Amino acid sequence: MLAIGIDTGGTFTDFIWHDGQCWRVHKRLSTPANPAQAVLEGLAHIIDSLQLQDCKVVHGSTVATNALLERRGAVTALITNTGFEDVIEIGRQQRPKLYDLKAKRAPALVARDCRFGVAGRIDTQGHEITPLDTAAVQQLKSAIAERGIESIAISLLFSFNTPEHELAVANILQDLELPLSLSHEILPEFREYERSSTTVINAYVAPKMRTYIRYLQDSLPPRSLRIMQSNGGSISAETAMRESVRTILSGPAGGAVAALEMGKAAGFDKIMSFDMGGTSTDVALLDRALPMTMESHIADHPIKVPMINIHTVGAGGGSIAWADMGGALRVGPQSAGADPGPACYGCGQDVTVTDANLYLGRLVAEHFLGGHMSLDKSRINAPMNQLAKVLDVPADELADGILRVANATMERALRVISVERGHDPREFTLVCFGGAGGLHAADLARELGISQVLIPCRPGTLSASGMLLADVIKDYSQTLMLGDTSTMLDALAAPLETLQRRATEELKSEGIRPSQITIQAYADMRYQGQSFEIMVPLDADPIAGFHRLHEKLYGYCDPQKPTEMVTLRVRAIGEPAKPPMERIKSGEASPPHAQLGTQTVYFDGEWLDTTIWDRKALLAGNQILGPAIIVEYTSTVVVPPFAHLRVDDWGNLILQIKTSEEAN
Repeated sequence: MLAIGIDTGGTFTDFIWHDGQCWRVHKRLSTPANPAQAVLEGLAHIIDSLQLQDCKVVHGSTVATNALLERRGAVTALITNTGFEDVIEIGRQQRPKLYDLKAKRAPALVARDCRFGVAGRIDTQGHEITPLDTAAVQQLKSAIAERGIESIAISLLFSFNTPEHELAVANILQDLELPLSLSHEILPEFREYERSSTTVINAYVAPKMRTYIRYLQDSLPPRSLRIMQSNGGSISAETAMRESVRTILSGPAGGAVAALEMGKAAGFDKIMSFDMGGTSTDVALLDRALPMTMESHIADHPIKVPMINIHTVGAGGGSIAWADMGGALRVGPQSAGADPGPACYGCGQDVTVTDANLYLGRLVAEHFLGGHMSLDKSRINAPMNQLAKVLDVPADELADGILRVANATMERALRVISVERGHDPREFTLVCFGGAGGLHAADLARELGISQVLIPCRPGTLSASGMLLADVIKDYSQTLMLGDTSTMLDALAAPLETLQRRATEELKSEGIRPSQITIQAYADMRYQGQSFEIMVPLDADPIAGFHRLHEKLYGYCDPQKPTEMVTLRVRAIGEPAKPPMERIKSGEASPPHAQLGTQTVYFDGEWLDTTIWDRKALLAGNQILGPAIIVEYTSTVVVPPFAHLRVDDWGNLILQIKTSEEAN
């Protein structure tokens, strides 16, 4: 059965599939008002052109992400213990901007009059202290109806250990026929704030996700749709509707998965992924593996589910250039997106990063999107000249300034994941993808001192290809609180077996054969008296492993000090058949057959004659000196005068960068 990977971005929706002989791609403008429209139109185009009767789809969706970022989720109620209604608003009382005297916190996702406390209490050992007031829960039905509630989050104290009260509340409210998110199912871990916040977010985005997925399912064969999740694996559509919080970083996760696979195939273990699309840029540091985090913050709300550690900034091809009140040039975070889009697309009225690239000759109008979409440079002149007049600079200097400001934003993002975390970016290869990544890759590498850049095949659809390369992954956790070192491993055996058995059965139910399943086990551990934990693999001696990892992270360990095992984690990985990666034909160093012509391009203050090359005509072993522009269907790559490239056996473009230090 043909498998199609689909990634919905802010500007384009990308499709990729392998037809048994080679990879095929398709791009079309996204439809922000109804994201499913672009997906279904693209699928219809592919199915009709290939005359398919059946297909499988793995989809990276932004529905949950946008619902949270734009605060357009469901009207949500929170049911918790009496006296704990304000936990999600009080939070940890931490101030991210300590010296900002006017800092404002994002409002809670659940309004105060939609938070309901019910009497009933279970203690840490699972003993019922106060019976659940079922009559009060019954009375909540009318209040829920009056407030127009669309989704309900239920988060009670210590339900991760003893969920009977949560189950009782859910049983009473089920006849309301509203989506219910139970904290012991979404996040069976301690710490009420993070568990409640994660459960609320799930309740907030799940109805939107459910509507979206069901709309897609109506046009697809049964059980053919899978959704990419934030941890780098895919899950069934049914699981995604129930646990939508796991899809918040759905699209960017696909890009990280594909970047790691492409980097390894090309012989690069230490890479920084750089995914620049039309609306935002996602970066991640991949040191031989996907960087995982158990907790993150999205739109100022904590989310405690496993996800790839990806850093996002509001800089993309559609980012709008503007002048602030002080007369300084700014770029983004506002984006023109797909509608109206950059000025050169024909409808937009504002100057964007894409417009600046076209104005400076870095984009080739007649070869954009393989010639399937024309760019109108004449539409840029009026808004570019108008902004140049406001800033009192020549238009070409303004366009160059727009790129420099955008690059500075993206450079800061790359420094956050490298320098600020103790890594030297010069030791890494920059893997650039996304529709706009190749336009900025070389400039960013030079500023960071990175000597090599890898532009993979089909970079504009790499995130979509990551959907097809992703494993089926299920993450499970259970807080245990084991403090007796002598009996710790014995006490761990039963809950570990339970989680492993559950993981195996759920993967088998999704069509994964036992021979394709790998189970990984971890434990969150800490020294007695510490407040936070380190995730340690459960190998032959996890306690010794904890001491080693603690010393690696913090510079010291104390083998004599008692340790605690706080949370058990199990990851089940199903490895289905994946499309093959392909080598390309070899050629000579010089590729004159791939030349398409020349045009003048603005580099560092001067206009230079620049050769345009057709990427699909390049062969392994070909070498090109900058300045050059490489055009293809999904992206454009700029090779400045300070760089040159070679084509490797997989068709990747390997740019060698003369860094700023070497230039000086």
